[in-house]
Amino acid sequence: MPEIEASVRDSDLFSPPSDVRGMRELDRTAFKKTVSIPVLKARKEVVNRLMRALRRVALQRPGIKRVMEDPQDEDSRLIMLDPYRMLTADSFDKAELGALKELDVSPQLSHYNLELTYENFKSEEILKAVLPEGQDVTSGFSRVGHIAHLNLRDHQLPFKQLIGQVMVDKNPGITSAVNKTSNIDSTYRNFQMEVLCGEENMLTKVRENNYTYEFDFSKVYWNPRLSTEHGRITELLNPGDVLFDVFAGVGPFAIPAARKNCTVFANDLNPESHKWLLHNCKLNKVDQKVKVFNMDGKDFIQGPVREELTLRLGLSAEAKPSVHIVMNLPAKAIEFLSVFRSLLDGQPCSTELLPTVHCYCFSKDSNPAKDVRQQAEAVLGVSLETSSSVHLVRNVAPNKEMLCITFQIPTATLYRNQGLSLQNDQEPPLKRQKMGDPFSGEPQIASDS
Repeated sequence: MPEIEASVRDSDLFSPPSDVRGMRELDRTAFKKTVSIPVLKARKEVVNRLMRALRRVALQRPGIKRVMEDPQDEDSRLIMLDPYRMLTADSFDKAELGALKELDVSPQLSHYNLELTYENFKSEEILKAVLPEGQDVTSGFSRVGHIAHLNLRDHQLPFKQLIGQVMVDKNPGITSAVNKTSNIDSTYRNFQMEVLCGEENMLTKVRENNYTYEFDFSKVYWNPRLSTEHGRITELLNPGDVLFDVFAGVGPFAIPAARKNCTVFANDLNPESHKWLLHNCKLNKVDQKVKVFNMDGKDFIQGPVREELTLRLGLSAEAKPSVHIVMNLPAKAIEFLSVFRSLLDGQPCSTELLPTVHCYCFSKDSNPAKDVRQQAEAVLGVSLETSSSVHLVRNVAPNKEMLCITFQIPTATLYRNQGLSLQNDQEPPLKRQKMGDPFSGEPQIASDS
Protein backbone atom coordinates (compact mmCIF):
# COMPACT_ATOMS: atom_id res chain seq x y z
CA MET A 1 0.00 0.00 0.00
CA PRO A 2 2.69 2.65 0.72
CA GLU A 3 4.11 2.17 -2.81
CA ILE A 4 0.68 2.69 -4.37
CA GLU A 5 0.01 5.79 -2.30
CA ALA A 6 3.34 7.26 -3.36
CA SER A 7 2.48 6.71 -7.01
CA VAL A 8 -0.94 8.36 -6.85
CA ARG A 9 0.54 11.38 -5.12
CA ASP A 10 2.95 11.78 -8.01
CA SER A 11 1.96 14.96 -9.84
CA ASP A 12 3.09 13.34 -13.10
CA LEU A 13 0.62 10.47 -12.84
CA PHE A 14 -1.44 11.78 -15.76
CA SER A 15 1.50 13.25 -17.65
CA PRO A 16 2.59 11.58 -20.91
CA PRO A 17 5.76 9.44 -20.86
CA SER A 18 8.92 11.49 -20.32
CA ASP A 19 10.56 10.27 -23.53
CA VAL A 20 8.21 12.38 -25.71
CA ARG A 21 10.15 15.50 -24.64
CA GLY A 22 11.50 17.30 -27.70
CA MET A 23 9.28 15.46 -30.20
CA ARG A 24 8.91 17.52 -33.41
CA GLU A 25 6.73 15.18 -35.48
CA LEU A 26 3.69 13.85 -33.67
CA ASP A 27 3.88 10.12 -32.90
CA ARG A 28 0.66 9.21 -31.13
CA THR A 29 1.86 5.70 -30.28
CA ALA A 30 4.60 7.14 -28.05
CA PHE A 31 2.02 8.35 -25.53
CA LYS A 32 1.07 4.93 -24.13
CA LYS A 33 1.38 4.65 -20.38
CA THR A 34 -0.01 2.40 -17.64
CA VAL A 35 -1.13 3.85 -14.30
CA SER A 36 -2.65 2.37 -11.17
CA ILE A 37 -6.15 3.68 -10.47
CA PRO A 38 -8.29 3.10 -7.35
CA VAL A 39 -11.58 1.37 -8.15
CA LEU A 40 -14.73 0.56 -6.20
CA LYS A 41 -16.65 -2.67 -6.81
CA ALA A 42 -20.45 -2.44 -6.92
CA ARG A 43 -23.42 -4.50 -8.13
CA LYS A 44 -24.36 -3.41 -11.62
CA GLU A 45 -27.98 -2.62 -10.67
CA VAL A 46 -26.93 0.14 -8.22
CA VAL A 47 -24.22 1.73 -10.37
CA ASN A 48 -26.36 4.59 -11.77
CA ARG A 49 -27.48 5.72 -8.33
CA LEU A 50 -23.99 5.27 -6.93
CA MET A 51 -22.39 7.38 -9.67
CA ARG A 52 -24.60 10.34 -8.76
CA ALA A 53 -23.37 10.11 -5.19
CA LEU A 54 -19.70 9.77 -6.20
CA ARG A 55 -19.44 12.65 -8.67
CA ARG A 56 -16.81 14.35 -6.50
CA VAL A 57 -14.41 11.41 -6.56
CA ALA A 58 -15.14 9.70 -9.89
CA LEU A 59 -12.32 9.72 -12.41
CA GLN A 60 -12.66 12.29 -15.17
CA ARG A 61 -10.28 11.80 -18.04
CA PRO A 62 -10.80 12.28 -21.80
CA GLY A 63 -11.93 9.12 -23.53
CA ILE A 64 -12.02 6.93 -20.40
CA LYS A 65 -15.14 5.15 -19.22
CA ARG A 66 -15.65 5.59 -15.52
CA VAL A 67 -17.53 2.29 -15.18
CA MET A 68 -15.99 -0.96 -16.41
CA GLU A 69 -16.99 -4.61 -16.34
CA ASP A 70 -15.43 -6.65 -13.57
CA PRO A 71 -13.41 -9.39 -15.30
CA GLN A 72 -13.90 -11.63 -12.27
CA ASP A 73 -17.64 -11.08 -11.67
CA GLU A 74 -20.12 -10.48 -14.50
CA ASP A 75 -22.76 -9.19 -12.05
CA SER A 76 -20.47 -6.43 -10.75
CA ARG A 77 -18.92 -3.30 -12.13
CA LEU A 78 -15.73 -1.39 -11.31
CA ILE A 79 -16.08 2.35 -10.74
CA MET A 80 -12.90 4.27 -11.49
CA LEU A 81 -12.01 6.90 -8.93
CA ASP A 82 -9.77 9.96 -8.99
CA PRO A 83 -6.39 8.90 -7.57
CA TYR A 84 -5.69 12.42 -6.33
CA ARG A 85 -8.84 12.40 -4.20
CA MET A 86 -9.01 8.74 -3.24
CA LEU A 87 -5.99 7.34 -1.44
CA THR A 88 -7.86 4.98 0.90
CA ALA A 89 -11.43 4.25 1.95
CA ASP A 90 -11.02 7.03 4.53
CA SER A 91 -11.03 9.55 1.65
CA PHE A 92 -14.81 9.24 1.19
CA ASP A 93 -16.75 12.07 2.80
CA LYS A 94 -19.73 11.56 5.10
CA ALA A 95 -22.37 11.84 2.35
CA GLU A 96 -20.51 9.40 0.11
CA LEU A 97 -20.14 6.88 2.93
CA GLY A 98 -23.86 7.22 3.61
CA ALA A 99 -24.66 6.41 -0.02
CA LEU A 100 -22.35 3.40 0.05
CA LYS A 101 -24.05 2.09 3.16
CA GLU A 102 -27.53 2.66 1.75
CA LEU A 103 -26.69 0.76 -1.44
CA ASP A 104 -24.82 -1.96 0.43
CA VAL A 105 -21.49 -1.24 -1.27
CA SER A 106 -18.24 -1.89 0.56
CA PRO A 107 -15.96 1.19 0.76
CA GLN A 108 -12.93 -1.06 0.37
CA LEU A 109 -10.79 0.02 -2.59
CA SER A 110 -8.83 -2.10 -5.00
CA HIS A 111 -6.57 -1.02 -7.85
CA TYR A 112 -6.76 -1.36 -11.60
CA ASN A 113 -3.95 -0.98 -14.12
CA LEU A 114 -5.28 1.51 -16.65
CA GLU A 115 -3.56 2.00 -20.00
CA LEU A 116 -3.53 5.62 -21.14
CA THR A 117 -3.05 6.54 -24.79
CA TYR A 118 -2.76 9.78 -26.76
CA GLU A 119 -6.56 10.05 -26.77
CA ASN A 120 -6.65 10.18 -22.96
CA PHE A 121 -4.36 13.19 -22.53
CA LYS A 122 -5.45 16.82 -22.69
CA SER A 123 -3.81 19.17 -25.18
CA GLU A 124 -2.00 21.16 -22.49
CA GLU A 125 -0.65 17.93 -20.96
CA ILE A 126 0.70 16.80 -24.31
CA LEU A 127 2.34 20.13 -25.10
CA LYS A 128 3.80 20.51 -21.63
CA ALA A 129 5.41 17.07 -22.01
CA VAL A 130 6.75 17.77 -25.51
CA LEU A 131 8.02 21.36 -25.32
CA PRO A 132 11.30 22.18 -23.57
CA GLU A 133 10.90 22.04 -19.81
CA GLY A 134 10.09 25.37 -18.20
CA GLN A 135 8.88 27.00 -21.45
CA ASP A 136 5.43 28.53 -21.89
CA VAL A 137 2.91 26.10 -23.32
CA THR A 138 0.34 27.15 -25.90
CA SER A 139 -2.95 25.37 -25.40
CA GLY A 140 -5.25 28.34 -25.98
CA PHE A 141 -6.26 29.83 -29.29
CA SER A 142 -8.88 32.02 -30.93
CA ARG A 143 -11.60 29.95 -32.56
CA VAL A 144 -12.89 31.33 -35.84
CA GLY A 145 -15.43 28.82 -37.13
CA HIS A 146 -13.49 25.68 -38.07
CA ILE A 147 -10.14 27.49 -37.68
CA ALA A 148 -7.89 27.55 -34.60
CA HIS A 149 -5.89 30.78 -34.76
CA LEU A 150 -2.63 30.60 -32.78
CA ASN A 151 -0.02 33.25 -32.13
CA LEU A 152 3.06 31.19 -31.34
CA ARG A 153 6.15 32.53 -29.64
CA ASP A 154 9.65 32.05 -30.96
CA HIS A 155 10.52 29.10 -28.72
CA GLN A 156 7.39 27.27 -29.88
CA LEU A 157 8.06 27.62 -33.61
CA PRO A 158 10.22 24.46 -33.93
CA PHE A 159 7.17 22.53 -32.69
CA LYS A 160 4.55 24.44 -34.70
CA GLN A 161 3.32 21.53 -36.85
CA LEU A 162 2.96 19.30 -33.81
CA ILE A 163 1.14 22.03 -31.90
CA GLY A 164 -1.23 22.56 -34.82
CA GLN A 165 -1.95 18.84 -35.07
CA VAL A 166 -2.71 18.60 -31.35
CA MET A 167 -5.11 21.56 -31.61
CA VAL A 168 -6.98 19.84 -34.44
CA ASP A 169 -7.00 16.46 -32.69
CA LYS A 170 -8.23 17.74 -29.33
CA ASN A 171 -10.90 20.28 -30.35
CA PRO A 172 -14.04 18.91 -32.02
CA GLY A 173 -15.06 20.95 -35.04
CA ILE A 174 -11.57 22.37 -35.59
CA THR A 175 -10.25 21.21 -38.95
CA SER A 176 -7.50 23.78 -39.52
CA ALA A 177 -4.85 25.37 -37.32
CA VAL A 178 -3.06 28.55 -38.43
CA ASN A 179 -0.31 30.70 -36.99
CA LYS A 180 0.07 34.44 -37.47
CA THR A 181 3.37 35.20 -39.18
CA SER A 182 3.18 39.01 -39.34
CA ASN A 183 1.66 41.95 -37.49
CA ILE A 184 -1.77 43.19 -38.46
CA ASP A 185 -1.56 45.38 -41.55
CA SER A 186 -2.69 48.88 -40.58
CA THR A 187 -4.28 49.49 -44.00
CA TYR A 188 -6.51 46.45 -44.52
CA ARG A 189 -6.32 44.98 -40.98
CA ASN A 190 -5.39 41.50 -42.14
CA PHE A 191 -2.20 39.55 -41.52
CA GLN A 192 -0.07 36.85 -43.07
CA MET A 193 -0.64 33.37 -41.70
CA GLU A 194 0.54 29.83 -42.33
CA VAL A 195 -1.51 26.69 -42.08
CA LEU A 196 0.09 24.41 -39.49
CA CYS A 197 -2.30 21.52 -39.86
CA GLY A 198 -5.49 20.60 -41.66
CA GLU A 199 -7.32 22.09 -44.58
CA GLU A 200 -6.20 25.22 -46.40
CA ASN A 201 -9.76 26.53 -46.69
CA MET A 202 -10.07 29.84 -44.82
CA LEU A 203 -13.71 30.49 -45.80
CA THR A 204 -15.51 30.18 -42.51
CA LYS A 205 -18.75 30.86 -40.67
CA VAL A 206 -19.08 32.12 -37.11
CA ARG A 207 -21.97 32.87 -34.76
CA GLU A 208 -21.67 35.85 -32.44
CA ASN A 209 -24.42 37.30 -30.23
CA ASN A 210 -27.07 35.45 -32.31
CA TYR A 211 -25.81 36.82 -35.64
CA THR A 212 -24.08 34.87 -38.40
CA TYR A 213 -20.98 36.07 -40.23
CA GLU A 214 -19.21 34.48 -43.18
CA PHE A 215 -15.83 35.58 -44.53
CA ASP A 216 -12.38 34.58 -45.70
CA PHE A 217 -10.33 34.73 -42.52
CA SER A 218 -7.09 35.11 -44.48
CA LYS A 219 -8.26 38.39 -46.04
CA VAL A 220 -10.29 40.25 -43.38
CA TYR A 221 -10.09 41.15 -39.69
CA TRP A 222 -12.06 39.14 -37.15
CA ASN A 223 -11.42 38.81 -33.42
CA PRO A 224 -13.76 36.58 -31.40
CA ARG A 225 -12.47 38.18 -28.19
CA LEU A 226 -14.41 41.35 -29.07
CA SER A 227 -17.88 39.76 -28.94
CA THR A 228 -18.63 41.30 -25.53
CA GLU A 229 -17.59 44.73 -26.77
CA HIS A 230 -19.77 44.41 -29.88
CA GLY A 231 -22.70 43.63 -27.59
CA ARG A 232 -21.88 46.51 -25.23
CA ILE A 233 -22.03 49.11 -27.98
CA THR A 234 -25.25 47.62 -29.36
CA GLU A 235 -26.83 47.97 -25.92
CA LEU A 236 -26.05 51.70 -25.92
CA LEU A 237 -28.15 52.22 -29.06
CA ASN A 238 -31.89 52.84 -29.19
CA PRO A 239 -34.20 52.07 -32.12
CA GLY A 240 -34.10 54.97 -34.53
CA ASP A 241 -30.56 56.03 -33.65
CA VAL A 242 -27.99 56.62 -36.36
CA LEU A 243 -24.71 54.68 -36.42
CA PHE A 244 -21.68 55.53 -38.53
CA ASP A 245 -19.21 52.63 -38.48
CA VAL A 246 -15.98 54.05 -39.88
CA PHE A 247 -13.96 50.80 -39.87
CA ALA A 248 -16.79 48.28 -40.11
CA GLY A 249 -14.94 45.10 -41.06
CA VAL A 250 -17.44 42.37 -41.89
CA GLY A 251 -20.19 43.94 -39.79
CA PRO A 252 -20.08 42.99 -36.07
CA PHE A 253 -21.18 46.49 -34.99
CA ALA A 254 -23.26 47.43 -38.04
CA ILE A 255 -25.45 44.35 -38.35
CA PRO A 256 -26.67 44.16 -34.70
CA ALA A 257 -27.37 47.92 -34.83
CA ALA A 258 -29.43 47.50 -38.01
CA ARG A 259 -31.39 44.63 -36.45
CA LYS A 260 -32.16 47.03 -33.62
CA ASN A 261 -33.80 49.32 -36.19
CA CYS A 262 -31.01 51.86 -36.26
CA THR A 263 -30.02 53.63 -39.45
CA VAL A 264 -26.53 52.40 -40.26
CA PHE A 265 -23.76 53.71 -42.51
CA ALA A 266 -20.92 51.17 -42.59
CA ASN A 267 -17.55 51.63 -44.25
CA ASP A 268 -14.35 49.67 -44.74
CA LEU A 269 -11.33 50.35 -46.94
CA ASN A 270 -10.50 46.67 -47.44
CA PRO A 271 -12.28 45.46 -50.62
CA GLU A 272 -12.61 41.96 -49.13
CA SER A 273 -14.18 43.32 -45.93
CA HIS A 274 -16.53 45.43 -48.05
CA LYS A 275 -17.55 42.34 -50.05
CA TRP A 276 -18.23 40.24 -46.96
CA LEU A 277 -19.98 43.14 -45.21
CA LEU A 278 -22.47 43.28 -48.08
CA HIS A 279 -22.81 39.50 -47.95
CA ASN A 280 -23.40 39.43 -44.19
CA CYS A 281 -25.99 42.20 -44.35
CA LYS A 282 -27.99 40.01 -46.74
CA LEU A 283 -27.30 36.90 -44.67
CA ASN A 284 -28.74 38.59 -41.57
CA LYS A 285 -31.59 40.24 -43.54
CA VAL A 286 -30.57 43.84 -42.86
CA ASP A 287 -29.30 44.77 -46.34
CA GLN A 288 -32.12 47.32 -46.69
CA LYS A 289 -31.10 49.03 -43.42
CA VAL A 290 -27.34 49.40 -43.96
CA LYS A 291 -25.65 51.69 -46.46
CA VAL A 292 -22.25 50.19 -47.23
CA PHE A 293 -19.17 52.08 -48.40
CA ASN A 294 -15.66 51.10 -49.54
CA MET A 295 -13.62 54.20 -48.73
CA ASP A 296 -10.72 55.46 -46.69
CA GLY A 297 -11.93 56.38 -43.20
CA LYS A 298 -11.01 60.03 -43.68
CA ASP A 299 -12.95 60.23 -46.95
CA PHE A 300 -15.91 58.49 -45.35
CA ILE A 301 -16.03 61.07 -42.54
CA GLN A 302 -15.55 64.04 -44.85
CA GLY A 303 -18.07 62.65 -47.37
CA PRO A 304 -21.08 60.54 -46.28
CA VAL A 305 -20.74 61.31 -42.55
CA ARG A 306 -20.48 65.06 -43.11
CA GLU A 307 -23.43 65.04 -45.53
CA GLU A 308 -25.66 63.04 -43.20
CA LEU A 309 -24.74 65.10 -40.13
CA THR A 310 -25.47 68.32 -42.01
CA LEU A 311 -28.84 66.94 -43.02
CA ARG A 312 -29.83 65.31 -39.73
CA LEU A 313 -28.61 68.01 -37.35
CA GLY A 314 -30.61 70.53 -39.37
CA LEU A 315 -33.92 68.72 -38.84
CA SER A 316 -36.56 69.78 -36.35
CA ALA A 317 -35.78 68.92 -32.74
CA GLU A 318 -38.51 66.27 -32.52
CA ALA A 319 -37.07 64.33 -35.48
CA LYS A 320 -33.46 64.23 -34.34
CA PRO A 321 -32.21 60.79 -33.19
CA SER A 322 -28.99 60.18 -31.30
CA VAL A 323 -25.96 59.85 -33.54
CA HIS A 324 -23.12 57.44 -32.75
CA ILE A 325 -19.78 57.10 -34.55
CA VAL A 326 -17.79 53.90 -33.96
CA MET A 327 -14.08 53.93 -34.81
CA ASN A 328 -12.63 50.48 -34.18
CA LEU A 329 -9.11 50.70 -35.55
CA PRO A 330 -7.12 50.74 -32.29
CA ALA A 331 -3.70 51.24 -33.86
CA LYS A 332 -4.68 54.43 -35.72
CA ALA A 333 -8.27 55.52 -34.94
CA ILE A 334 -7.24 58.41 -32.66
CA GLU A 335 -5.37 59.99 -35.59
CA PHE A 336 -8.65 60.08 -37.54
CA LEU A 337 -10.27 62.27 -34.87
CA SER A 338 -8.55 65.25 -36.48
CA VAL A 339 -10.97 64.94 -39.39
CA PHE A 340 -13.81 66.11 -37.13
CA ARG A 341 -12.15 69.50 -36.60
CA SER A 342 -14.24 72.13 -38.44
CA LEU A 343 -16.11 69.33 -40.24
CA LEU A 344 -19.43 71.23 -40.30
CA ASP A 345 -20.44 74.73 -41.31
CA GLY A 346 -23.40 76.80 -40.24
CA GLN A 347 -25.28 77.26 -37.01
CA PRO A 348 -24.28 74.70 -34.36
CA CYS A 349 -26.90 72.26 -33.16
CA SER A 350 -27.93 72.07 -29.52
CA THR A 351 -25.30 70.36 -27.38
CA GLU A 352 -27.44 67.32 -26.50
CA LEU A 353 -27.61 66.41 -30.21
CA LEU A 354 -23.86 66.42 -30.82
CA PRO A 355 -22.60 63.07 -32.19
CA THR A 356 -21.17 60.57 -29.71
CA VAL A 357 -17.87 58.99 -30.72
CA HIS A 358 -16.67 55.56 -29.54
CA CYS A 359 -12.98 55.53 -30.46
CA TYR A 360 -10.77 52.48 -29.84
CA CYS A 361 -7.09 52.69 -29.06
CA PHE A 362 -4.14 50.96 -27.42
CA SER A 363 -2.13 52.13 -24.44
CA LYS A 364 1.02 50.90 -22.73
CA ASP A 365 0.88 53.64 -20.11
CA SER A 366 0.64 52.87 -16.39
CA ASN A 367 -2.58 54.89 -16.39
CA PRO A 368 -4.09 53.87 -19.74
CA ALA A 369 -7.43 55.68 -19.32
CA LYS A 370 -5.71 59.00 -18.73
CA ASP A 371 -3.29 58.29 -21.54
CA VAL A 372 -5.95 57.71 -24.20
CA ARG A 373 -7.92 60.74 -23.07
CA GLN A 374 -4.84 62.90 -23.43
CA GLN A 375 -4.11 61.40 -26.84
CA ALA A 376 -7.63 62.29 -27.99
CA GLU A 377 -7.38 65.80 -26.52
CA ALA A 378 -4.12 66.41 -28.37
CA VAL A 379 -5.73 65.53 -31.69
CA LEU A 380 -9.01 67.36 -31.10
CA GLY A 381 -7.46 70.43 -29.51
CA VAL A 382 -10.00 70.51 -26.68
CA SER A 383 -10.29 69.19 -23.14
CA LEU A 384 -12.31 65.99 -22.61
CA GLU A 385 -11.64 65.66 -18.90
CA THR A 386 -15.25 66.24 -17.81
CA SER A 387 -16.99 65.08 -20.96
CA SER A 388 -15.65 61.61 -21.68
CA SER A 389 -15.54 58.08 -20.31
CA VAL A 390 -13.01 55.35 -20.95
CA HIS A 391 -13.90 51.67 -21.03
CA LEU A 392 -11.28 48.93 -20.68
CA VAL A 393 -11.98 46.46 -23.48
CA ARG A 394 -9.29 43.82 -22.94
CA ASN A 395 -5.67 43.16 -22.18
CA VAL A 396 -3.91 42.63 -25.52
CA ALA A 397 -0.42 41.78 -24.26
CA PRO A 398 1.64 42.32 -21.11
CA ASN A 399 1.44 46.06 -20.34
CA LYS A 400 -0.76 46.73 -23.38
CA GLU A 401 -4.46 47.51 -23.06
CA MET A 402 -7.21 48.04 -25.62
CA LEU A 403 -9.63 50.77 -24.55
CA CYS A 404 -12.61 52.68 -25.89
CA ILE A 405 -12.96 56.41 -25.20
CA THR A 406 -16.49 57.74 -25.54
CA PHE A 407 -17.34 61.43 -25.84
CA GLN A 408 -19.59 63.89 -27.61
CA ILE A 409 -17.69 65.89 -30.22
CA PRO A 410 -17.46 69.41 -28.75
CA THR A 411 -19.15 72.22 -30.70
CA ALA A 412 -15.86 74.09 -30.77
CA THR A 413 -14.29 71.15 -32.57
CA LEU A 414 -17.09 70.06 -34.90
CA TYR A 415 -18.15 73.45 -36.27
CA ARG A 416 -16.00 75.83 -38.26
CA ASN A 417 -15.09 79.19 -36.66
CA GLN A 418 -16.27 78.30 -33.17
CA GLY A 419 -13.01 79.23 -31.41
CA LEU A 420 -11.23 76.11 -30.20
CA SER A 421 -10.02 76.19 -26.61
CA LEU A 422 -8.71 73.61 -24.23
CA GLN A 423 -10.55 75.55 -21.51
CA ASN A 424 -13.93 75.10 -23.26
CA ASP A 425 -16.23 73.73 -20.57
CA GLN A 426 -19.56 74.49 -22.21
CA GLU A 427 -20.27 70.96 -23.36
CA PRO A 428 -22.45 68.86 -21.05
CA PRO A 429 -20.50 66.04 -19.38
CA LEU A 430 -21.42 62.50 -20.36
CA LYS A 431 -22.79 60.37 -17.59
CA ARG A 432 -19.62 59.14 -15.97
CA GLN A 433 -19.07 55.42 -16.02
CA LYS A 434 -17.20 53.63 -13.28
CA MET A 435 -14.60 51.18 -14.46
CA GLY A 436 -12.75 48.69 -12.33
CA ASP A 437 -9.14 49.84 -12.40
CA PRO A 438 -7.12 46.75 -13.39
CA PHE A 439 -3.98 48.37 -12.05
CA SER A 440 -5.07 49.22 -8.51
CA GLY A 441 -7.97 46.85 -7.91
CA GLU A 442 -10.11 49.85 -6.94
CA PRO A 443 -13.05 51.33 -8.87
CA GLN A 444 -12.37 54.65 -10.49
CA ILE A 445 -14.16 57.33 -12.45
CA ALA A 446 -13.12 56.40 -15.96
CA SER A 447 -12.85 59.95 -17.29
CA ASP A 448 -10.60 61.02 -14.40
CA SER A 449 -8.23 58.06 -14.44
